[in-house]
Amino acid sequence: MKRPKVLTAAAAGAVALSLGLSACGGGEEQQDGGGTSVSNAAINKIHNPSERKGGVLKMGASSDIDSTDPGNMYYAWANNFARLYSRMLLTYPAKPGPEGFKPVPDIAESLGTPNADQTEWTYKLRRGLKYEDGTEIRAKDIKYAVARTFDRGVLRNGPSYFSQLLDAEGYEGPYKNKDLDDFTGVETPDDYTVVFKLKDPFAEFNELVTFSGQTTPVPQAKDTGERYGLHPFSSGPYKWQGDYQPGKGGTMVRNEHWDPSTDPNRKQLPDQIQVTVAMNADELDNQLLQGQMHVDLIGSGVQDNGRKTLLSSADHRANADNPPGGFSWYIPINTEVIPNIECRKAIVYATNRDALWRAYGGDVGGELSTSIMPPNVEGRQKGQDYYTKAQKGFTGDIEAAKQSLSKCGQPNGFTTKMIYRAERPKEKAVAEAMQAAMQRVGIKLDVQGYPAATYTNDQFGSPAFNKKENIGLGTYGWHADWPTGYGYLQALTDEDAIVETGNANPSMFKDAQVNKMWDDVVKVQDPAQRATIYNQIDAKWREQAAVIPNVYAKSLLFRPTSLTNVFFHEGFGMYNYSTLGLSG
Repeated sequence: MKRPKVLTAAAAGAVALSLGLSACGGGEEQQDGGGTSVSNAAINKIHNPSERKGGVLKMGASSDIDSTDPGNMYYAWANNFARLYSRMLLTYPAKPGPEGFKPVPDIAESLGTPNADQTEWTYKLRRGLKYEDGTEIRAKDIKYAVARTFDRGVLRNGPSYFSQLLDAEGYEGPYKNKDLDDFTGVETPDDYTVVFKLKDPFAEFNELVTFSGQTTPVPQAKDTGERYGLHPFSSGPYKWQGDYQPGKGGTMVRNEHWDPSTDPNRKQLPDQIQVTVAMNADELDNQLLQGQMHVDLIGSGVQDNGRKTLLSSADHRANADNPPGGFSWYIPINTEVIPNIECRKAIVYATNRDALWRAYGGDVGGELSTSIMPPNVEGRQKGQDYYTKAQKGFTGDIEAAKQSLSKCGQPNGFTTKMIYRAERPKEKAVAEAMQAAMQRVGIKLDVQGYPAATYTNDQFGSPAFNKKENIGLGTYGWHADWPTGYGYLQALTDEDAIVETGNANPSMFKDAQVNKMWDDVVKVQDPAQRATIYNQIDAKWREQAAVIPNVYAKSLLFRPTSLTNVFFHEGFGMYNYSTLGLSG
């Protein structure tokens, strides 16, 4: 999942199954080398459990959401947030620890059932589930929701797995063709059966469906295209009161047609949920630490000023958690803007890894990374460093960088641009650290921030924009869409995954060998064998100097004492939002 996605995959991120790097649940942990500790009381268990109803839950974000349309979002925090007003075929259970990353039924009665060769996956729907107006959810609404994702001109933000995997060649979505009979990728033999038809076998299809909000049902008559995100039709415990206002936020109230007996993964405790977006990040931290705001929606942790305030107060530390978030922060290098591998190597050689690590908060911000896949992805291997060293204190190899510049015909350096999400001080600090590091070898790096709400769609997620603006690199992060190498790497490294907007492969990585690996791996039944291939792809990406590893993220999260049912959710890499309540 795009990160904050982070990537999502995740979801985005990013994502854990066995979680060998899981944080200590409930015990204190030394942080930042300064003798301070945080409680970690909301890791691997539910902190402050309660069934109390009432109150106004206040959620804030330093940027706008990529979309409130569940079919048109990719950020990990957006997928987490959307569960408050939407249900999907499968979902992640509202459970702490590794159990939170295992698919469970939501609208469906059970996990999908494949045919013998795993090219068809069938889901039976629960009967009697209703929308906010009391009408029943039907199979055709799931089919329509998936059909919408085929039109990248309207739904630009979300993942493109369905259009890549489903057997629907030539289909362009219902905005160009309203006849759903022409969409052959999904069949609905009756009102309560959904059958996905795949081009090739795919053993991880339940994981894909669990990650994606794109199976949230949408009645065709309620769809307003690009405007649907202003008031998505609720199937969850809350519904929008009026329209969502981009750049401002909105209010949700109880959906009286949601049935809690059918939904163990959500609660309906607060009377209202107020959402404020586009806040100043430092001001959001201040309000959070003072208890005026209950949740920082982006979920990547407090900024540098907030970190210092939090860690200096014993009371604040008692209400904080510092888990491995399942995200990997890294820097893609655009192979079309900088096509010469030696020029790209020069950038990697010259990178000050210590400065990047410190930009994300040092010890409380994460662990210096070697691979791009983080340790909590199933079967991930550490990998080897290419052209850099994952060591504290390592500031780059200036001589090697200069040698590579000579080899690429640019002995005096060259000019390119690096971009970052403007509302995120950590990413600005990363870009400025890169600018200073590159200056040492004559590479002039112009840096510029763009809004997070459009960054992964219209700027870094737009190949045409990057080429036009000479954007050679940018800040990025990912949380696995589901906890395997496919769920982490495919969208980032497969040439077939490159799209005009919402592109998750800003490296523009096009490697024939890697492309073949992606084509072949879906037919491999053995998970261990698939994991071997995924690690090879990770290594190939780094060996081609198309990406700079940065850190495996840890998030310094704060929870006000008034917040109930708080726990870190492995599937989203942040606190779970679907069950929160207030103590009074």
